[in-house]
Amino acid sequence: MPSQPDRRDDGPATTSRDSDRQAEAVAGDESAIVGRTVTINRPREEIYAFWRDFSNLAGIMENVERIDVIDSDRSHWVVKAPGGKTVEWDAIVTDDIPGQLIGWASDDGADVNNSGRVELFDAAPGRGTMVRATIAYDPPAGIIGEWIAKFLQREPNLQARRDLRRLKQFLETGEITSSASPSGRKSESPTEQAL
Repeated sequence: MPSQPDRRDDGPATTSRDSDRQAEAVAGDESAIVGRTVTINRPREEIYAFWRDFSNLAGIMENVERIDVIDSDRSHWVVKAPGGKTVEWDAIVTDDIPGQLIGWASDDGADVNNSGRVELFDAAPGRGTMVRATIAYDPPAGIIGEWIAKFLQREPNLQARRDLRRLKQFLETGEITSSASPSGRKSESPTEQAL
């Protein structure tokens, strides 16, 4: 059974030394890193099974247009980008421990090189599972691309938080009642990202 992380829900993965080392292992020097944790009142095995069927994620992640499952280890992602464009890549599963961990990396030729992992830990008794997602990506168009993405609310750090909240809502209630931000407002400015 994996050890339990030592921080509060929704804290960025970079708030603990252990998570810093994991994030560095996921990304190279040129990548941006996104890390988020949420507690979902469901067993690890149920969350793992839902996530492992990558086609489920298109209904949860706001900016994902579609995910085509190619085989048990490969999937093709089409994701909304700023300016009405899309980016695409094939993802390959690199680590898979049922009920505990799923790791992936984009294949050669991706519009956005990325890698990541989702780790599942038992939360306090009766609270379900802590889901920690760490994603590394090379922003397209460098710093200008990051600025445009933040301006247009497509910034991956903000989206990761929203998507994990939507996952929590769906797995706990069976539906997503709003595409609004977790606070209930229609949008959040990039300065409101910090948790």
